[in-house]
Amino acid sequence: MIRAVIFDLDGTLTDTLKDIADAMNRALRLHGLPEWPVEAYRYLVGDGAKKLAERAVRDRQELALSVQRAYQADYEAHALVTTRPYDGVPEMLAAFQARGIPMAVFSNKPDADTKNVVSHFFPQIRFAQVRGQREGVPVKPDPAGALAVAQALGVQPAEVLYLGDTATDMHCARNAGMHPVGALWGFRTEAELRDSGAEFIAANPLDVTSVTEF
Repeated sequence: MIRAVIFDLDGTLTDTLKDIADAMNRALRLHGLPEWPVEAYRYLVGDGAKKLAERAVRDRQELALSVQRAYQADYEAHALVTTRPYDGVPEMLAAFQARGIPMAVFSNKPDADTKNVVSHFFPQIRFAQVRGQREGVPVKPDPAGALAVAQALGVQPAEVLYLGDTATDMHCARNAGMHPVGALWGFRTEAELRDSGAEFIAANPLDVTSVTEF
């Protein structure tokens, strides 16, 4: 039986793609580097700000750290410009809350940015944990962070439904012994989600509320 749910953030609860793309493109422009089209960021994001910067600078890896810092400062100031919850997400969260199921957000986005987005868009939802990338904790797909969230929720990993939109999320859930559910409305494809181990593919957020056991 499912006793708790962990949600990814970017591409799962909120469509953050353009705000991320705009902030990174401004950081690249600041360093005299070529920008990327917004759609390209669907495959640049997902593994934390450090990896995003390394991918974005292409062969100019000596600039990656500087670009990362510029991006993070810019994004902190512009994280809520175009970002919005996906249709059906508020209703999905409200349904789980009404059933008394503990919920958490676990993202590779920096911790402060994760908390900022979640508190802004979902003030009515009582998340038991909201965690982004933290110093000393490896990013997903390493299971350490997800396991720490499960422990804080007081549930066993096998009792957790993990909803995400990328292979990184599916691998993280499997590595942690949780049940990976793929969000088809997010940044990646159904094929990627299935190939990376999704046990269930949700076509829309309310589909997730029908999953009670695996």
